[in-house]
Amino acid sequence: MSQDPLKAYAEAGVDVAAGDRLVDRITPAAAATQRAGALPALGGFGAAFDLGAAGHEGSLLIASTDGVGTKLRLATDLGRHEGIGIDLVAMCVNDILAQGAEPLFFLDYYATGALDVAAAATVVESIAAGCKDAGCALIGGETAEMPGHYAKGDYDLAGFSVGAVKRDEVLPRDTLAEGDVLIGLASSGAHSNGYSLIRKLAADNGWDMAAPFEGGTLGEALLAPTRIYVRPVLAALKSHGASIKAVAHITGGGLTGNIPRILPDGLAAKIDRRALPANPVMAFLQKSASLSDATMEATFNCGVGLVIAVAEADAAAIALTLQDEGEWPAIIGTLIGCEDGAERCQIG
Repeated sequence: MSQDPLKAYAEAGVDVAAGDRLVDRITPAAAATQRAGALPALGGFGAAFDLGAAGHEGSLLIASTDGVGTKLRLATDLGRHEGIGIDLVAMCVNDILAQGAEPLFFLDYYATGALDVAAAATVVESIAAGCKDAGCALIGGETAEMPGHYAKGDYDLAGFSVGAVKRDEVLPRDTLAEGDVLIGLASSGAHSNGYSLIRKLAADNGWDMAAPFEGGTLGEALLAPTRIYVRPVLAALKSHGASIKAVAHITGGGLTGNIPRILPDGLAAKIDRRALPANPVMAFLQKSASLSDATMEATFNCGVGLVIAVAEADAAAIALTLQDEGEWPAIIGTLIGCEDGAERCQIG
């Protein structure tokens, strides 16, 4: 008697029917992210996007791929999956935004040892929520069940996004100059970077993730989703054009590692530490672990998730536009001239 092939696969640890149930469950969430140019194809072998229909004929495509690092471990340990998909989207679309591009579509990769449909659906639904916030379509993805490779209850995530920008509007611009102003946009916490250190500090210091913290718990504060800056920054770019010269997404490497990435030779950022937005999570991390300012600034965003370099004459107007779009902009520094070999991000 021949064995049922699906039963044999299930006995090996792969539940094909669970995958089908997941697709059925997440289809409405993906459908809710549709936008001009997106051609629905969830569940197909590939997905298409019509640049012309999205108003981007003749534009450059900008692509990004990323994950959420070991923040995923914290989310798994606490059983809190409802924000991790937003993190995934944010890490990709904020990078695309740093090139001046509008995110158009997104794909995700979800891998696990044994598919938990409820947990996976929560993750993908949060990915869809992030896509809606960013104005991009969730047009596809991959769910991989890999028994023996991941421990029970564990999963991994990766995201892939593509955006478009007109050729003459790509950031950073070659007009960056001494005297330009740096505007910082507030972060929601640690975003998705520095979590290997955070988890080590938590273990070494016995942090109670259920302890009260800022109206919630410490665990909830550490899992606050990464902010998505797409809509307000695109609105500012539309209103102020060439006055916005560069955007730095503050991810791994913190302020000192990311701001220099947008600067040409001969320029450095001079930042006033006192101007950085106050952030309870940043303050807690530094105080509880006695971390130096230098360590904080090379590891975490220090309350600033995005830094925008703008022409000095238009800085106030740009900050007002960002404020009108719901942001909390702060003038945190300026660009200065520097010699070869000098520190490119000076914070004091």
